Amino acid sequence: MRIWMIRIPIVLGIVLGGLFLWHISQVQAGVPGQIPTGSVPTVTGTPVTGYVLILDNEQGFANVRSGPGTLGYEIIGVLVSGQQVPAVGRTAVGEWIQIAYPGVPGGVAWIYKDLVDVSGNLPIVDPPPTITPRTTPTVDPTLAAQFLVEVQPTRLPTYTAPPPLVIPTFEDASSLASPTRLPVGMIIIGMAVVGLFGMLISFLRGR
Repeated sequence: MRIWMIRIPIVLGIVLGGLFLWHISQVQAGVPGQIPTGSVPTVTGTPVTGYVLILDNEQGFANVRSGPGTLGYEIIGVLVSGQQVPAVGRTAVGEWIQIAYPGVPGGVAWIYKDLVDVSGNLPIVDPPPTITPRTTPTVDPTLAAQFLVEVQPTRLPTYTAPPPLVIPTFEDASSLASPTRLPVGMIIIGMAVVGLFGMLISFLRGR
């Protein structure tokens, strides 16, 4: 008798629990499922029209920029030599090549044509706008004044005029000679005649 008194509550609990679970399943089956509304985004890739092969250079890599130029476009990555990536387009002049570069805004980037070997017929694409700096660089006048070096003017040497040049003058010797003075040549000739005359007298006496 005691065994049945113990089993009856257990059986009733099992039956009541089964009925409760069956009721919940019927209620949930009567509620229509919710169909999600809204558009599912479609992932589309960048159309590839060619490929570029990074050429070997001294650095071993090539810079990838956000736009076709070194001014106004920052470096956003690099590609190593020998790497091949899809090409999307080119500039009108053909100096820059647009490549597929996942992980950046728009999924495209730019690389200079001399750094790659291009294959395929690439269309012309419009370049993106240049990056506008957030702040305009200004020069602090107080800081700039510390680097200004003022050069003191040096005094130029004074110029002293030289004394006047005195040119000596010489008088003519002929004007100084006395009119009564015999010429030197005549004196020499006279002495020679006297000498010859003395030699002649000495010769005659010796005979």
